[in-house]
Amino acid sequence: MIGKVRTVRIAQRQLERGVGVLEMKGSIHTGPDCEWIEKTVAALIQEGKTWVIFDLSGVSHIDSSAIGSIVRCLSRLRQAQGDLRLAGASCMVEGTLKITRLDRIIGMYPTVASADFLSLDASATLGPG
Repeated sequence: MIGKVRTVRIAQRQLERGVGVLEMKGSIHTGPDCEWIEKTVAALIQEGKTWVIFDLSGVSHIDSSAIGSIVRCLSRLRQAQGDLRLAGASCMVEGTLKITRLDRIIGMYPTVASADFLSLDASATLGPG
């Protein structure tokens, strides 16, 4: 498995009404890390879980490939009538997301609780049903 070392760990959990949370720890770099995240999101979509929060509170660094992976995950979730939110990004990770202007197309929140799709106004049309 040389060349296939992952520097990020992912744990899955679920909030009420099927909102999926991917808790990530470590660094997200090109290659196996990005592939694993995208495969995990693809599996969630296959299971009908299209409302996802990436908990980045345990992530110390992301590179440009990780930004690309996040955008691809966002696109796939929106194509499946869902959405993606980011929560808990450290100052370094948040800075990278802002420099790339990703914060303008994807919701960023300080915590998973504040990113929860259930926190939307009850009359809103977005969110899992």
